[in-house]
Amino acid sequence: MTEPPPFYDDLAGCLDETWRRLEEGAAHQSGFHTPALATIGRDGAPRLRTVVLRGVDRTLRTLRVHCDARSGKAAEIAADPRAALHAYDPKAKLQVRIEGTARLHGQDAVARAAWAASRPMSRVCYATSPGPGTPLAEGGATIQPRDDEAVEAGFPEFRVIVLTAARLEFLYLARQGHRRALFTWDGEAEAATWLAP
Repeated sequence: MTEPPPFYDDLAGCLDETWRRLEEGAAHQSGFHTPALATIGRDGAPRLRTVVLRGVDRTLRTLRVHCDARSGKAAEIAADPRAALHAYDPKAKLQVRIEGTARLHGQDAVARAAWAASRPMSRVCYATSPGPGTPLAEGGATIQPRDDEAVEAGFPEFRVIVLTAARLEFLYLARQGHRRALFTWDGEAEAATWLAP
């Protein structure tokens, strides 16, 4: 039997490992790079999709992803900011579920900084027409920008989603016994407890 990792029986270590893996995910270095984001649809039903984790700030408990202003998720967050993020790294055998409040940023300092840090191939999406989710007569019936100026014209459609964690669940799968922990924040006050896996 292999030796358990240092965080195995350490609540603070579990939280630290979670943020470390999320930071690595934002840097394309772990399985947490493409988590699933859940929002609440206008009909009250859950909506779920894979997103790319772009930034993490453990001090502020925030996670950053990008979306198109014309997308369903942007409209859903504008109507109800409650959101959740799920990530699973099969190599690390680690699952994280985060619930909190999402905020949309568009054409502000947060959006401009994220746009400037984005690769040109990522910016193309926001200048493509029609917008995400529009019904098409055929699969390729979209128009992509042809030059840098046309790509830059997509900035008004670019949105940054910043999710602030209010609840975080950690689950580590191990042969010698799983470990599950819950972390919650009421304002800045943190509470932590083990949960039965």
